[in-house]
Amino acid sequence: MPVQWAGLSPELLLSVDRDSGEQLRAQLERQVRDAVRSGRLGAGERLPSSRELARELGLSRGLVQDCYAQLQAEGYLVTRVGSATRVAAGAHVPPAPALASPHRAAPRLIADFRHGVPDLGSFPLADWLWAIREAGRAMPTSDLDYGDPRGSQALREVVAGYLRRVRAAAADPERIVVCSGYAQGLGLTLRSLARAGVRVVAYEDPGGPATASAAAEAAGLTAVPVPVDEDGVDVRALDASGARAVIVTPAHQWPTGVVLAPARRLALIEWATRRDAYVIEDDYDAEFRYDREPVGALQGLAADRVVSIGTVSKSLAPALRIGWLLCPPALTAPVTEAKRLTDRGSPTLDQLALAKLIESGRYDRHLRRMRTVYAVRRTALVDALATHAPDIRLTGLAAGFHAVLHLATTADERSVVAAARERSVGLYGMSACRSGHATAPPQLVLGFGDVGERAIAEGVAAVGDLLTPDARPPGRS
Repeated sequence: MPVQWAGLSPELLLSVDRDSGEQLRAQLERQVRDAVRSGRLGAGERLPSSRELARELGLSRGLVQDCYAQLQAEGYLVTRVGSATRVAAGAHVPPAPALASPHRAAPRLIADFRHGVPDLGSFPLADWLWAIREAGRAMPTSDLDYGDPRGSQALREVVAGYLRRVRAAAADPERIVVCSGYAQGLGLTLRSLARAGVRVVAYEDPGGPATASAAAEAAGLTAVPVPVDEDGVDVRALDASGARAVIVTPAHQWPTGVVLAPARRLALIEWATRRDAYVIEDDYDAEFRYDREPVGALQGLAADRVVSIGTVSKSLAPALRIGWLLCPPALTAPVTEAKRLTDRGSPTLDQLALAKLIESGRYDRHLRRMRTVYAVRRTALVDALATHAPDIRLTGLAAGFHAVLHLATTADERSVVAAARERSVGLYGMSACRSGHATAPPQLVLGFGDVGERAIAEGVAAVGDLLTPDARPPGRS
């Protein structure tokens, strides 16, 4: 779609060479013609007014008008009285090159139980726009300069207060580094640890093997899986792995949903102290708990050994790309320098808007509302499965907006996922969250954050027979 210029004359890169021997009008016609032919100027694209183009190139307006008239006669341009000169719809523009593999729109699903996505339709847009306006109104001119690579002082102070209040974190604004989401925060941390001599980083299995391995490889580290059981990460296996750093999700383990047991928390901290190691805490959805009081951040127990990464990707929306790291004293300067070298800091206006949103109480109000929304959807999922697959076990429901569905031991996880897709239901297997080093029972990870109650009921009804323990493998009679 061409840009619509509201009463302004667009700029166009053209040049004339008065020493070339070619007439100036011929030069101008040739360049505009070539721009249309090559697709540089698309159909409907507006050209500068003859007055503006003449002024820019130091030509007479009459020469530019003659150029436009000639190209209109050739069918390249259209000009109407009182309207701008534009590229003609029928101008000869070569077709766009065909893609090697043409994108085909995915079929619409009855329900897509994609995990890790909040309710995008509930993003508090009115509150966010209010916060943007308030931040812009109060922002001093100095904030438009390159600032502290750690991020806005205002946001760091507000986040520190919020994390102390809600997550029982030992949050010092001087040791907070604002980042562009979890992926960047993890990358900054691992790069800093690599420079400090760490060579091996462990991650939970099941967990996020692809993310951990890619980030470790980019930092020059080796990533190794460590098993998770009903009490959380296996600290004995971690100790035997040789790692000096570990990525964990203690408040609500991704994806099993278990909470790191108190004894394991203490053992993990003892391991980090004894091994001169670091724990990287992914505090991704701890705000959403249903059946117990929220579990405090691990960082609050050992601020000198834990790097805690938080974001608003689950609480607000992934597109905001705002996160933060609570850094131990020894890592604050290296992480800050890594951030400076990466992008010199995150966008300031968005940081100030988030600070306003939290300060005003609108952020807490949104979280309270979303807890109710997700609790209703959680109940809808439990009820639908009780109706259509009553013998299925569901776990991991204590917090967040995903659950683990345990298939029969004889079920083929991938076949169930494929058969559900044929019925227009998106299901996702646990195998994608595993390292692949060991066999495991077939399970599904069901996200319900961005699925309405009606879609949950209809989706489960459509695939209920695929989930039951006595279900035959799809495609067999």
